[in-house]
Amino acid sequence: MTSVVVFDYGTGNVHSAVKALELAGADVTLTSDRRTALEASGLVVPGVGAFSAVMGALTAVRGDEIVDRRIAGGRPVLGICVGMQVLFEHGVERGSDTEGLGEWPGTVTQLPAKILPHMGWNTVTPDPDSRLFAGIEDERFYFVHSFAAQEWTLEVTPPFPRPRLTWAEHGGPFLAAVENGPLSATQFHPEKSGEAGIRLLKNWIGTLRD
Repeated sequence: MTSVVVFDYGTGNVHSAVKALELAGADVTLTSDRRTALEASGLVVPGVGAFSAVMGALTAVRGDEIVDRRIAGGRPVLGICVGMQVLFEHGVERGSDTEGLGEWPGTVTQLPAKILPHMGWNTVTPDPDSRLFAGIEDERFYFVHSFAAQEWTLEVTPPFPRPRLTWAEHGGPFLAAVENGPLSATQFHPEKSGEAGIRLLKNWIGTLRD
């Protein structure tokens, strides 16, 4: 079985993420241990709540260094919900600008929707070459958020692979998922998205064996 660490840094739906990954076929460890997180085949970084709180908790256990080292070494990471948002350079919430991990350029801002949070099931528009959404392109996924990355500005040139972007709509378009080399992320919660979410996690686990 493929080894996956769910990074336990004090925030996120860690136990539901562990269960979903186990159902998807992974050998899962819930830990904040640096060495275990660095050596696993895949690392999952969940996150719920405020951008600033997640960044504070993550950096307190040197999670920022772990993510950076894994990406630099081409070792897969999957961010979920606010675990996706903190991969960008900045998060702006209620007038507060918080520095993110900076793996991708851009700023996470409030969705321009009349009803917030964006809570419930929604469809997505996957990239035609998406591996995460292979076979589940028309499924619905479960979202709970008021903020998101609403544009993509990273320019990638060969020989680096083209990022695969998946979009959704709530008051306007926003990034529902990104696949960028070893770094992937979903704004929705796969662990709350039923069978479609399990299949997406299974697709991600499949990429760890490449």
